[in-house]
Amino acid sequence: MARRWPAAALLLLGLAVAAAAVEGAVTYDKKAVVINGQRRILFSGSIHYPRSTPEYNFEGRYDLVKFIKTAQKAGLFVHLRIGPYICGEWNFGGFPVWLKYVPGISFRTDNEPFKTAMQGFTEKIVGMMKSEELFASQGGPIILSQIENEYGPEEKEFGAAGKSYSNWAAKMAVGLDTGVPWVMCKQDDAPDPVINACNGFYCDAFSPNQPYKPTMWTEAWTGWFTEFGGTIRKRPVEDLSFAVARFVQKGGSFINYYMYHGGTNFGRTAGGPFITTSYDYDAPLDEYGLAREPKYGHLKELHRAIKLCEPALVSVDPAVTSLGSMQEAHVYRSPSGCAAFLANYNSNSHAKVFFNNEHYSLPPWSISILPDCKTVVFNTATVGVQTSQMQMWADGASTMMWERYDEEVGSLAAAPVLTTTGLLEQLNVTRDTSDYLWYITSVDINPSETFLQGGKPLSLTVQSAGHALHIFINGQLQGSASGTREDKRISYKGDVHLRAGTNKIALLSVACGLPNIGVHYETWNTGVNGPVVLHRLDEGSRDLTWQTWSYQVGLKGEQMNLNSLEGASSVEWMQGSLIAKNQMPLTWYRAYFDTPSGDEPLALDMGSMGKGQIWINGQSIGRYSTAYATGDCKDCSYTGSFRATRCQAGCGQPTQRWYHVPKSWLQPTRNLLVVFEELGGDSSKISLAKRSVSSVCADVSEFHPDIKNWQTENAGEPAPEFHKPKVHLRCAVGQSISAIKFASFGTPLGTCGNFEQGECHSTKSHTVLEKCIGKQRCAVTISPDNFGGDPCPNMMKRVAVEAVCSPGT
Repeated sequence: MARRWPAAALLLLGLAVAAAAVEGAVTYDKKAVVINGQRRILFSGSIHYPRSTPEYNFEGRYDLVKFIKTAQKAGLFVHLRIGPYICGEWNFGGFPVWLKYVPGISFRTDNEPFKTAMQGFTEKIVGMMKSEELFASQGGPIILSQIENEYGPEEKEFGAAGKSYSNWAAKMAVGLDTGVPWVMCKQDDAPDPVINACNGFYCDAFSPNQPYKPTMWTEAWTGWFTEFGGTIRKRPVEDLSFAVARFVQKGGSFINYYMYHGGTNFGRTAGGPFITTSYDYDAPLDEYGLAREPKYGHLKELHRAIKLCEPALVSVDPAVTSLGSMQEAHVYRSPSGCAAFLANYNSNSHAKVFFNNEHYSLPPWSISILPDCKTVVFNTATVGVQTSQMQMWADGASTMMWERYDEEVGSLAAAPVLTTTGLLEQLNVTRDTSDYLWYITSVDINPSETFLQGGKPLSLTVQSAGHALHIFINGQLQGSASGTREDKRISYKGDVHLRAGTNKIALLSVACGLPNIGVHYETWNTGVNGPVVLHRLDEGSRDLTWQTWSYQVGLKGEQMNLNSLEGASSVEWMQGSLIAKNQMPLTWYRAYFDTPSGDEPLALDMGSMGKGQIWINGQSIGRYSTAYATGDCKDCSYTGSFRATRCQAGCGQPTQRWYHVPKSWLQPTRNLLVVFEELGGDSSKISLAKRSVSSVCADVSEFHPDIKNWQTENAGEPAPEFHKPKVHLRCAVGQSISAIKFASFGTPLGTCGNFEQGECHSTKSHTVLEKCIGKQRCAVTISPDNFGGDPCPNMMKRVAVEAVCSPGT
């Protein structure tokens, strides 16, 4: 039987560039990727299509060909990052688990079984693309492809075998004759003609390994992933845009945002372990596909400003001049025009610089872009677009009546998968067909034991390679323990209650996503590896490790398919008002609900539950956990070098409370919701919520750069009319502005949600902005005339506004 690779072992990137039909092979030179004979500055966004709202296996939501054709219809180029190793916080790094059991295999090194499998997969993908004429050399949208992924650090660990493997991978890929360039990221020694590219928070220090290759940034990290029990990591857009501008000013011509839309780890696809079901990544498009403002809008303005500079950027190298101790200019002068980037690397203070006989003010840690070497059309630290504050609105109409089915623990080992002496590694038994594996043994207790006569209870210690563990004695939960992503191992110690005679010990080991990164991670262990020891017996301690153990893969409810439309009807569910209040471990819950009205994305509020999995109409939403976040949630500044540990949020709250419900999985009425709870929770408080904009804010200076004020220098043309900046407010579709919560033209203080009037304030501010009430979107010109006069002459003024968005009438 042919073995299947998951199509999710792919990274797909739709390039945010309008794509005319490609008429020939794509090439490159030292300046840029060349398409249809033209050098192009390319902006790209990572999207893992199986993580997006599912419409797409090469079947269903994994339909790769359909996705690429969809991108083509939208006028996008595609960078197809084949891998097949992707990391991506995806289960097992995108590899199928059966691959680890190929005889003699060793992942990602000079190993024939692995290379045979990798070549077969790569040839399969390339063949599919060719048969559908999707490469640019065939008139399709795919302009670039990537082989392997971030292999440089691994190559150093593998030594000569790693070097041999990376050279083989490059040669194999190039030999497939796609007619488009191949890329290897974080691979400084990528052999010709493969382009080596950079991944990271910053790539301005990167240079390709040959002077005739373009400078490419294959992963500009927009945020960071999240793990259960950890905080939410956010990257300020001022810093992200500064990093991109810094890369471009030094000659970078390809920038891909990782992620541009992160999406959701549906099913058991999250890796790690302990990666959350949400893969939001603080991306410009959030997990639900909604624009995250101001990140989305500010980057859009950055791209427009850079594209105005494109003719000069792709024609010449920059002249770099110092403008101060921590300031400099990168100037591109070409026959097609002049473009300049003025940078202030000081993270603490503004800088006044003199350039081209003009004075310019540069905020800290920022770059100003001048497409004509004169007019500032964009500054990375000056955000003019709105900030949208999102909220989960409870949908009161979707009342759920819950039913319960208790997972059978008492009948364990009645029909085990296998029985053997000693403890087995979990994945070797389950082959990842389930997160769950029961380790079952029995212990005989003499009636004369001291603990049975009122002495101290026995204790049990269990050593596990991870990831979570539940201890049952005679069907009763005794305790639980969990590892972390950094340290998966578990050292459990707790009192246990045994009786005279034979006692059944059942250890439920739970995998929480397989590792996705690390040298030889295919050899890492999961599950109870021992020792397992019973303490405080009259004889002392009894080691149970090498007793006879029975194994049962998965849960009884999984075997009966209780999560499916058919299986949910195969058992008798408990009904009544006491169901939710009697919180029991290892419990299945079932309810039906109708799809709420409206177009807003939907989510389940799981804040009242503990840990488990969710299914809707037989489709897996993913794993859930209400583990509370610990971290350092102090104030966040955009200045200074960003790292994943900066700008944390959510301390003291569940890392993930809401779980995305794709509307394409729903039917108008009677949708089946099934929840399996491991620890115990209150199902009566589970509810549906709608995600939408609650309020929008803007904070814009009267001298904010406006791209409309730029024009190329054409002799003899009259000076253009100066376009005054505007405050733009926009609620979501189906909403309108219902109130102005704050408005001030003058010198307001604070940030969105915490604005205050400053010393200078126009009393007309509210009246002017209230004209927006009742509108879905609104623009207000920033000028003293529009606000009834100048409240403080000779001072630079701003408009700060917060508007409430409500469902339209």
